[in-house]
Amino acid sequence: MPYSNCESVRLYYEISGKGSPIIFIHGLGSSAIDWKAQVDYFSKNYQVITFDLRGHGRSEKVTGPYNVSQFAKDTICILEKLNIRHVNVVGVSLGGMIGLHMAVYYPEIVKSLTIVNSPSEFTVKTIKDGFQVFVRFFIIKIMGMKWMGKFLSHRLFPKPEQEEIRKELAERWAQNDSKAYWKATKSLINWNITNELDKINCPTLIVGAEFDYFPVQQKKLLASRIKNAQLKIIHDSRHGTPLDQPEIFNKVVYDFLQNLK
Repeated sequence: MPYSNCESVRLYYEISGKGSPIIFIHGLGSSAIDWKAQVDYFSKNYQVITFDLRGHGRSEKVTGPYNVSQFAKDTICILEKLNIRHVNVVGVSLGGMIGLHMAVYYPEIVKSLTIVNSPSEFTVKTIKDGFQVFVRFFIIKIMGMKWMGKFLSHRLFPKPEQEEIRKELAERWAQNDSKAYWKATKSLINWNITNELDKINCPTLIVGAEFDYFPVQQKKLLASRIKNAQLKIIHDSRHGTPLDQPEIFNKVVYDFLQNLK
């Protein structure tokens, strides 16, 4: 299995296909496995890199640090080890937050940016925000990762016909290291890059699900703050858009990347 040593942490990664490189960055509690539909699709025309963030999947479960800045440094490290100096970045949720950070602080590396169901800040401003955070922490600390998997899988894939993917997600989530997941979740609180978005100059695609946690209006606002950003709303989709609408999602991203040439 391919691993890269980055700042004393072993990170698992995979490479498929040839061509202009794309790195797909997964969300909190997920792993490279969730990009399978994208790997199969994009590796026909691109070099596709997927990896597990520190504390996730097959990567090392270190004590710290866990924050968006460190996740971005890890991503850059993998690219440097692979001698990739210019890359298309696609990130979902936490992965999109990492992508935004990279585009602001490592602009020379990011050829294009695709942000999927991600905010530009993760701040607790209302009672509702605080309750949502409390629910997650309560489940993690008191009930464990198995219950977190069940909670999220039903929230992300509620339809009867999504039973198989719901079951798969719940099983994978239960395998998360609870301490690493807790640290990664906690580190996101009060992360904010909104005031830095005007520094992003690369071609940018904002993909938003119709029924995402983060409302469509928030995606519109995000797109308006990035120069020449495009916005695409995927209907009948929730937070896990690359999983619940893979064909539509892949086509939207593919068309965006092809138009860069």
